[in-house]
Amino acid sequence: MNEELLINITALETRVALVENGVLQEIYIERERSKGIVGNIYKGKVVRVLPGMQAAFVDVGLERASFLHVSDVVSYDANGQELRPGNGAELPDIRTVLRDGQTLVVQVNKDPLGTKGARLTTHLSISSRFLVYMPQTAHIGISQRIEEEQERTRLKTLVEQCVAEEGMAQEGGFIIRTAAEGAGHDELLADIRFLKRLWRSLREQMQTGTTPSVVYEDLPLFLRTMRDLVRPGLEKIRIDSTTGYARVMEFARDYIPEICDRIELYTSERPLFDLYGLETEIQKALGRKVELKSGGYLIIDQTEAMTTVDVNTGAFVGHRNLEETIFKTNLEAATALARQLRVRNLGGIIIIDFIDMKDPEHRRQVLRTLEKAMERDYAKTSITGVSELGLVEMTRKRTRESLGHVLCVPCSVCQGRGSLKSPETVCYEIFREILREARTYDNDKLLVLASQEVIDRLLDEDSHIVADLEEQLDKTIQFQVEVMYSQEQFDVILL
Repeated sequence: MNEELLINITALETRVALVENGVLQEIYIERERSKGIVGNIYKGKVVRVLPGMQAAFVDVGLERASFLHVSDVVSYDANGQELRPGNGAELPDIRTVLRDGQTLVVQVNKDPLGTKGARLTTHLSISSRFLVYMPQTAHIGISQRIEEEQERTRLKTLVEQCVAEEGMAQEGGFIIRTAAEGAGHDELLADIRFLKRLWRSLREQMQTGTTPSVVYEDLPLFLRTMRDLVRPGLEKIRIDSTTGYARVMEFARDYIPEICDRIELYTSERPLFDLYGLETEIQKALGRKVELKSGGYLIIDQTEAMTTVDVNTGAFVGHRNLEETIFKTNLEAATALARQLRVRNLGGIIIIDFIDMKDPEHRRQVLRTLEKAMERDYAKTSITGVSELGLVEMTRKRTRESLGHVLCVPCSVCQGRGSLKSPETVCYEIFREILREARTYDNDKLLVLASQEVIDRLLDEDSHIVADLEEQLDKTIQFQVEVMYSQEQFDVILL
């Protein structure tokens, strides 16, 4: 698998694209005016406790109050053991652990999405190249993406040795990240020492900082990319900013020296993202329809509650029979969908409506294809089986806005509905409004202001209705095109 990272940095925004075999797989965008805040640590104040929701709103200095559920609050039982969901312990009442006005140190684990504030947790963690340090736990975990049991055992043993050397056995726990695969003792020890120093600095800020205030901000996007996405299979990293290149090289020399020779300053006149047609791919990722090579297509609709995906055969007629055509379309759709979820960064509940398959073996193979295609996804996913109706339910962890939400706003004309009332519907609304106005006010003339499409219909297909109305009401009705009006807008004015 040929992988490249393309980093495009301007004064207004940073964009990072992960490309595999020349095809866009993931795109990250961070704008100066709306930076992502996942991973940031804040000192905040509880502004409202909600017993009915077992949650609280916390002011951390953001535009909207942030949300903290009781399951995300560190609390302990009578024996001093930490209570966490899923370990059989019943969670405490929110009123016993939080109160209005209480000062709290929290970390953002989900960016504000739409009208919702950020999602918070008091289970704090800070990351380095190979490790995640969790000061409030005492165990050592390891990424599930490191599958070889011998390597898992080796890494866990090394981290335990390093923790003992630094005297941190009682000072928290660690998670070994995927990037640590193949790392040696010295590299892990350097990471632990870095995290130890950083945590001590943050602890001082927590005690002396004002409320609300930022205690810790995560790295900018292009450096987070170096920390989180760089792995052994990555062949090249291209950066089109001299300043950014210098900072990335400095970061690499300190933390990932083995990849320094793979970092390249891109100086060509041709824009970096044009190398693989990424601008076109981004535009396609904002549309509903995804064309498949066979002639079939996907329709992807993102709603507030979930994302739905409909699979259609389209122009694909196959060569053998209908069942084989459906099977091949579903297989291609499963692979294409996995890529679209990553490119569009769609999260939450996702319902996939595969074309109905009668053969259980076909359903099993389509599901296996989808699962295999999702294995390369950095986000955590969970997939159910194929139902009798051909539906697959899955979830994908959502921590930041989708590509569509980052780049787009709801249409000011249709208000995000995705459709407009037809000129015929608007004309009938105008007729009803004329009748209301005529019965309420005594006047001789009425003026209708509307868009070009509506006026054209009133003077053409519906002209006989207008004539009947004038005769019925004994009033003159005039029409005027208002170029600034959308198709749904109109006014009836008394003259």
